[in-house]
Amino acid sequence: MIEELKTSFGDLFEAELLDEIARVGTLKEVSAGSKLIEIGAYIRSMPLLLEGVVKILREDSDGDELLLYYLEQGDTCSMTMACCLRDAQSEIRAITETDAKLIMVPIQKMEEWTSKYRSWRNFVFESYHNRLNELLHTVDSIAFMNMDERLEEYLKRKAALNKDNTISKTHQEIAYDMHSSRVVISRLLKKMETIGKIRMNRNQIELLDH
Repeated sequence: MIEELKTSFGDLFEAELLDEIARVGTLKEVSAGSKLIEIGAYIRSMPLLLEGVVKILREDSDGDELLLYYLEQGDTCSMTMACCLRDAQSEIRAITETDAKLIMVPIQKMEEWTSKYRSWRNFVFESYHNRLNELLHTVDSIAFMNMDERLEEYLKRKAALNKDNTISKTHQEIAYDMHSSRVVISRLLKKMETIGKIRMNRNQIELLDH
């Protein structure tokens, strides 16, 4: 575990903190599509992402989901941190977008490490800053971008995360992520294919270079 920690967090944390994380943390390997955190649940440990991608979702009063942001290697979820510190129920849902490997850290260590390690303190503040910027970007895209622009940005982001221009998603799954309907997404994808931006196969969308 310590070598994987050094790979993902070695440039952020000092050796003593890495050793502590390895000692008290629990290594967890999960497949794509696994639910890590559920809305309404109490969170007893905080994830540090070693490998893979995790998507963070919010749910409205009708039960429809909205994609807030993604977590990648070296990230943690600041909204999870906030719930841990307040002993509050989770307001987000976390689902693995790809196969993932995480270290789950007991919440009791968060306050201790904040006063003990400067690097941990900086990591927590930087995580809040990064997630806030991503949330603002999500709000801006909803408020100021057309749905076709949002869809194109969504596909480019997915391709960058997976390091692959072929995106394995159904139209319904994309609609869930974007808080839209399958009919709208299918129509916009067809439009993108007609003008040569994508090529569609069964449950796959290939972004074409221009």
